[in-house]
Amino acid sequence: MEFSAQQIAMLLGGKIIGDANRKVSDVGSIETAKEGQLTFLCDAKYIAHLPSTNASVVLMTDSIPFEGETQATIIRVENARVAMGQLLALVAKAMNPAKQGIEQPSFISDDVTIPKDAYIGAFSYIGKNVQLGKGVQIYPHSYVGDNVQIGDNTILYSGVKVYYNCVIGKDCILHAGAVVGSDGFGFESDAKGVNQKLPQIGNVIIENDVEIGANTTIDRAMIGSTIIRRNAKLDNLVQVAHNVDIGESTFMCSQVGVAGSTKVGEHCILAGQVGVAGHITIADNCVFGAQSGIAGSVRKAGMYQGSPAIDAMNWRRSSVGFKQLPDLIKKIQELEKKK
Repeated sequence: MEFSAQQIAMLLGGKIIGDANRKVSDVGSIETAKEGQLTFLCDAKYIAHLPSTNASVVLMTDSIPFEGETQATIIRVENARVAMGQLLALVAKAMNPAKQGIEQPSFISDDVTIPKDAYIGAFSYIGKNVQLGKGVQIYPHSYVGDNVQIGDNTILYSGVKVYYNCVIGKDCILHAGAVVGSDGFGFESDAKGVNQKLPQIGNVIIENDVEIGANTTIDRAMIGSTIIRRNAKLDNLVQVAHNVDIGESTFMCSQVGVAGSTKVGEHCILAGQVGVAGHITIADNCVFGAQSGIAGSVRKAGMYQGSPAIDAMNWRRSSVGFKQLPDLIKKIQELEKKK
């Protein structure tokens, strides 16, 4: 597909600076883009690449100043990253259009109605009393257990497993290998010290517009529901334990682990490998740096880092001190010898 700068600007509501007839048919980074490619600039630290880029068209955030020269046509938009996402969504639909129909072999219980515009891939299993919304896409080798509900236009990529009684909302994306509704890690030692399993009879509720990364696992509740609320985004290899409640529009990056019965607020960001203790509460609008350990409840919005997680600025100052510890210890030892 080929688009002119004029067409792109009209689609995005942007302002053109340069040749409106420049054509693009591909995308690239601002450092490596070639003629005929589109790129974007949303961070002022990359402005130095603009005079030398070979990209034909550059989407540029309006608030970034630039008075130099460039051979590229610039399209000024409110947020270049968001605008680029809108364009890539159109490209993605063209590259991977929605499928329809039922591929064989697959197993679908007799009491399940498949919408005409839905897709069931080969070797998939659809259990009893499953309810599927319009436009649902279930890719090959997926498992949907009994009494599961899946909302309109939700996509389950290959190998997704959804256990019985779980609920998934509209416009969700579950990537390959994701598991929803596996048993929570609930055990209790008896008088003889033998670990006895506590049955996990609850479910998982995933609200609308949620994305779940590849090989992420969300455990069912022991009683009640594990809940992933609207517009939350979970990366690959995330572990969410039983009875956890993840707030609306919260991000969890790869290898985050959340222990049982914890409530994470809205609009939070948990960077890679953050560990969260169980039975605690995290306030809305909290950001935790990579590998932070959240040992107790966090009641105030802010940026946190370290293990246990503390105010990020305090942690940065402390980390400078950590580097100086060997020299400080050596000086103390020398002073003690002189006593």
